[in-house]
Amino acid sequence: MPIRVLAPEVANQIAAGEVVERPASAVKELIENSLDAGANDIRVEVREGGQRLIRVQDDGCGIPAEEASVAFLRHATSKISSTDDLNCITTLGFRGEALASIASVAQVTVLTRTADADAGTLIRLIDGREVEHGLAGAPAGTTITVEHLFANIPARLKFLKQPATEAAHIQQVVTRYALAYPERRFSLLSDGKLLFQSTGTGKLVDVLARVYGLEMAKQMIEVGADASEEADTRRGPGVSGYAGAPSLHRGNRGLITLFVNRRWFQDASIAYAVVQAYHTLLPTGRFPVAVIFLEIDPGDVDVNVHPTKAEVRFREPNLIFSAVQKTVRRALVDYAPVPRADTNVTGMPGAWPHEPGAAAWAGGEGWTERRGALLAAGHGGQVPMPLRHDDRAGAGSDWLESGSAPAAATPIIPPSPQPDRPPLMPILRVVGQLAATYIVAEGPDGMYLIDQHAAHERILYEQMLAEHATNKLVVQPLLDPLVIDLSAEHAAVVAEELDTLAQLGLALEPFGGASYLLRSVPAILARDGGQPERAVIEILDGLAQRDDVVETTREARLVTLICKRAAIKGNTPMSLPEMQELVRRLEACRSPRTCPHGRPTMVYMSAADLARQFGRP
Repeated sequence: MPIRVLAPEVANQIAAGEVVERPASAVKELIENSLDAGANDIRVEVREGGQRLIRVQDDGCGIPAEEASVAFLRHATSKISSTDDLNCITTLGFRGEALASIASVAQVTVLTRTADADAGTLIRLIDGREVEHGLAGAPAGTTITVEHLFANIPARLKFLKQPATEAAHIQQVVTRYALAYPERRFSLLSDGKLLFQSTGTGKLVDVLARVYGLEMAKQMIEVGADASEEADTRRGPGVSGYAGAPSLHRGNRGLITLFVNRRWFQDASIAYAVVQAYHTLLPTGRFPVAVIFLEIDPGDVDVNVHPTKAEVRFREPNLIFSAVQKTVRRALVDYAPVPRADTNVTGMPGAWPHEPGAAAWAGGEGWTERRGALLAAGHGGQVPMPLRHDDRAGAGSDWLESGSAPAAATPIIPPSPQPDRPPLMPILRVVGQLAATYIVAEGPDGMYLIDQHAAHERILYEQMLAEHATNKLVVQPLLDPLVIDLSAEHAAVVAEELDTLAQLGLALEPFGGASYLLRSVPAILARDGGQPERAVIEILDGLAQRDDVVETTREARLVTLICKRAAIKGNTPMSLPEMQELVRRLEACRSPRTCPHGRPTMVYMSAADLARQFGRP
């Protein structure tokens, strides 16, 4: 094939693909131009998730009439003039690619006026070609309207998500810049509805309340507010911002937001430094909420790494890591309450007081005789007790001490008939519990350690799927609907999965902006300690990750996350009858050896292996 030079319009569209990935990318570039122009009030309006229309209006310095057309030429910029300027970039934009890239894949209208001009300049472009240029009345500042984004690139258009999802990505971009510039006023309208508006007071805590909600903002701890003189004079970056109290955590790193010189960026290492600051303060598998600002010499950071400027490179990354970790840790130690162990609770695993059948295994009979007696009695090899799901480290500890069980214990695993099929695991005799997490059981050929959380997940998963398939899913309506304020990422997940959530009992309805009303939950979540809103947030965390499940259908993916939340947790003492009932229900499952995520529910050690460990012949 002959080598040829691509036509300018083709080259422009290829280059645009690196800069404008989706409508949110266009909004990001336009907001950066507004900020570099010194705007104090930035208004963003979108329709149909930005595909139909994006309009960014600001009160910045405007573009001089003689330079308005030049602004849409590739590599035309007022930010830099030589390669030396790349070594010390202080503006958000600098490449001169954004306007040219956007104009090559959309219809663009720019209306701009400088403060000293008598009239504004109006320019219209279609697919990068200027079709109109004239004078028009306009306030000081710039308004850029982008219409029919990617209409001339069907291959890119078909990869866009639903309008609500794209609108959520745009909201995420706007809120990030609102956090970075709390002294500027940002507004976002989507299809005529006001989704977000910051106050422009200059107080970061005000923006946190608007972005995350007042309740979450109250749990944020200021970082870098009381640095010592030694810290102020040390060589290193300035670190500031807000970090969530240890009680505020999420299932993924999505709410760790990082800025360097007020530019949002992604960096797994720096995010890990924030996580490391919470060492021993968070539950396993949980991640903090934080908004961290780095102030660093522009010459010590390279922002010209990625076309979208989402990644940066530090001259001394280890110094940055250490500064972030130490500063956040200092704030947590100084202001966060130190967890205390409850010395009144023994925490010893075993039977709960006054439960029938708790001493059923106290005799000296052999395993075979006991199992045979129970099977003959029709109990399937276990004492038929309903499994309860209580927080033994919290409210449940009160009645552990008092010696009396709660008046109404809610069964989380209802009894059901054994399936008519060969067993997939042997009949087991429960011996006890290890580390309040693993059930120790004896089988005819050795010892089994059962992960109580994984096993309970499998039981609930098969039960819920069966109920859903037969339209018998038990749903618990809430007497008073709960208002849940979601992040932009979570709002995007809800918008995309709203019907699936409703089918499985999570009835959510829009309540303005990123807020939703929760009207019902699946019955297994209704028993979750009276915190359905926390359960919903954790389920949305899992849906946002999309790598936490193995099922391909939306329903199965969501059922997996619901059951993960509802299942009894590790480090939860269980009575002997409860453990027996859980094992009995696991024996009845179709796939008892793994949880819905594919992890094993049990490990096995044969009697022969045990004998070898003790040196027995």
